[in-house]
Amino acid sequence: MSHPVLAGVDGSERSATAADWAAREAELRGVPLRLFHAFPSLPGTVVPRPALDRLRHMGARMLERMVTDLVDRYPDVEVQGEQADDAPTPALLAAARAAGLLVVGTRGTGGFDGLAVGSVALRMAAAAPCPVVLVPQRPSPFGEGIRAEGVAAQVVVGFDAHRPVGEAADFAFSVAEARGAGLRVVQAWAFPAEAVSPRTLVVTEEDRATWEDQEVLRLSDALRVWQAKYPRVTVRTDVMLLQPAGALLNASREAALLVVGRRTDPQAAEGRLGPVTHAVLHHARCPVAVVPHTG
Repeated sequence: MSHPVLAGVDGSERSATAADWAAREAELRGVPLRLFHAFPSLPGTVVPRPALDRLRHMGARMLERMVTDLVDRYPDVEVQGEQADDAPTPALLAAARAAGLLVVGTRGTGGFDGLAVGSVALRMAAAAPCPVVLVPQRPSPFGEGIRAEGVAAQVVVGFDAHRPVGEAADFAFSVAEARGAGLRVVQAWAFPAEAVSPRTLVVTEEDRATWEDQEVLRLSDALRVWQAKYPRVTVRTDVMLLQPAGALLNASREAALLVVGRRTDPQAAEGRLGPVTHAVLHHARCPVAVVPHTG
């Protein structure tokens, strides 16, 4: 049996949006959807048993309503609900071990309203063993997986031809293929030190074009293996003389999904997000997929 799509839910509008996105993805993949609810952590508080029972009952009712709603709207998807008597972060990380994809809202019911991305969502992106999609509260119609009339959906992936990340590329190509979407591959680059004239400390337009052409060719060569593997995906490449985060955010303004990689360190006790991924998660308007890799 294929690994299910796992969606973390807490009764908030954001988690309902994420659950809907997850249901669409489960439908495309032909796998079950697992809705997962964990009790909010209550540090330093002694909670009476009746209050805990009420929380558990409210969570169960919320799950029942969400399961019923999604089954009605996605009849081809097997939807199950599950509760955990644990704080959201450890409970979701444990559940994600058996999932093919984890989907969460950018923020839940807790935390501070001014934050673009909540602590639980950030921890999932940084430490989950499977790919994680963070869904904003009101993604564009593209972000909801809907093709706007007259406009083709698009998936954007950040790529480095100097150090290709196969896991992120495979994820992006497979999602684009399943959705019938185009794939935009974005590579940011900067001038190497040898490109700058020691006399004028500037780069001529002719030299800039030469360096950019080299980056374009390198990217084209690096993508050949995936284009051969996914021949039905229409690929557009963009080589941008920008910082990586800025290049990705510019490219993803009307995207269905932005895909980035996250390097995992087996020696590290906790997962970490790099500065580019951190910036993208806080500022992207579309859903963002964070794909772990070991390279």
